[in-house]
Amino acid sequence: MTFMTSGTAGSGTIQVDRPARSFNRFELKYLADRPTVAAFRDDVVGRLDPDPHHVDGGYTVWSRYYDSADLHCYWQKIDGIRFRRKLRVRHYGSNESLQSATPVWVEIKQRIDRSTQKKRIRLPYDEALRLCDGRVEVDHEPADARVVDEVLSLAHEQDLRPVCLVGYEREALLGRDADLGLRITFDRRLRGRDRDLDIGTDGLNRHLIRPDLMVIEVKVDERVPHWLTNRLGAHSLRLVRLSKYCQGVEAFGQVPRSVFHLPESDDPVPDRGSDRQEGKT
Repeated sequence: MTFMTSGTAGSGTIQVDRPARSFNRFELKYLADRPTVAAFRDDVVGRLDPDPHHVDGGYTVWSRYYDSADLHCYWQKIDGIRFRRKLRVRHYGSNESLQSATPVWVEIKQRIDRSTQKKRIRLPYDEALRLCDGRVEVDHEPADARVVDEVLSLAHEQDLRPVCLVGYEREALLGRDADLGLRITFDRRLRGRDRDLDIGTDGLNRHLIRPDLMVIEVKVDERVPHWLTNRLGAHSLRLVRLSKYCQGVEAFGQVPRSVFHLPESDDPVPDRGSDRQEGKT
């Protein structure tokens, strides 16, 4: 996969020349404060390479998540259903960089037991919305036909609609040599909103977790290297069940806060009055 970048981390859009249509991996998530994450990163960065897609050391990720009126996808995650899927439109870059013709990913993220699979197609933003919101078959390459069909089928069967936007700043490090396939990401400023769901709109966002916390994700094709397991333990990093989408749903009171995610005492969210006073995050 070849990426071309333009602009800065604040305004650039990451463009993909050759899209990967599907891939499988295992994902492990950890939640820690910034000093702990920084110490862990410093400990492992010498054995990893920076993601070549970085612009000024990272990039912004925005995802538009879809669910049914009764939040079927959310409850499947909370209930631990072993086979589950969710639909999203994902943009790599800032809100301001997104135009109707900007390439984005339409993704079905599928979980089977402990394995995660992504099926995706790259489309202009307006075509992505026609596919996911309008449920219209859009022009696509023959190799993408199965993904398009599955998106349409999922959207019709579950009567999907956009539910929330989730954004964050990401740094990604990649394994090399014997650790090819390893990917460690560091996500900060996890934020989102449940209205004005156009990714290209610079709307009013709220923190989905405490701003002093970061999410570490370890992604591997088969198993976590022994040296990395040791480093995770040395920094007292513990696995958490944390879904960025579920945090978005819970943060805006669409459902009671789940015991599998951050308790309210660890994730204070201002009321809408104070949020408007504080402005954008």
